[in-house]
Amino acid sequence: MPPAKSNSLIIPQLIVGLGNPEPKYDKTRHNIGFEIVDILAENWQFYWKENRRFQGTIAEGNSRNQQKIYLLKPSTYMNRSGQSVRAVTDWYKLQPRDVLVIYDDMDLAIGRLRMRLSGSAGGHNGMKSIISHLGGQNFPRLRIGIGKSNQIDNTISHVLGRFSPDEWKIMDKTFPLVVDAIETSLKEGVEKAMSLFNSKTVTK
Repeated sequence: MPPAKSNSLIIPQLIVGLGNPEPKYDKTRHNIGFEIVDILAENWQFYWKENRRFQGTIAEGNSRNQQKIYLLKPSTYMNRSGQSVRAVTDWYKLQPRDVLVIYDDMDLAIGRLRMRLSGSAGGHNGMKSIISHLGGQNFPRLRIGIGKSNQIDNTISHVLGRFSPDEWKIMDKTFPLVVDAIETSLKEGVEKAMSLFNSKTVTK
């Protein structure tokens, strides 16, 4: 069992990265959530396992403060991500506040991140599905900026496209910041991470 948490301190136990499962979606803007949980698994030496019950790939282990942590990549497509998240929360008897969802956001510039305790889906289909399956909006989330599409690209081609070389230079600097924000949330709570990282901006 995980250690008891203060009622005022929200510390994630399940970290969900959103993305689409096929190889053709690797490294696309919409799969940034997968990228982050892959980095976390590598850093923490967690190992991924396919789990049909969870409709996803899951990794688990202890954080540095010996709290049990689960990482999840739903193997459903984006718009059915909530099925996988609900299966895991039901199995491990987790509350919505124990779930941190990581996903892309066009309304944030590349190099920006925003952590929140709750909020709407903002047009993101993966978040719409999770909100529906968890029965509300009150769970933490970490949005990573992928920038808006230009006038030539439409929304779908933008989110399913890949970062340019210049954009990758910024993302390579953003990833460690995102990891620091997540690790801070595990040690000191989501609100502390919000206060430290929501104002930071990465540039070339």
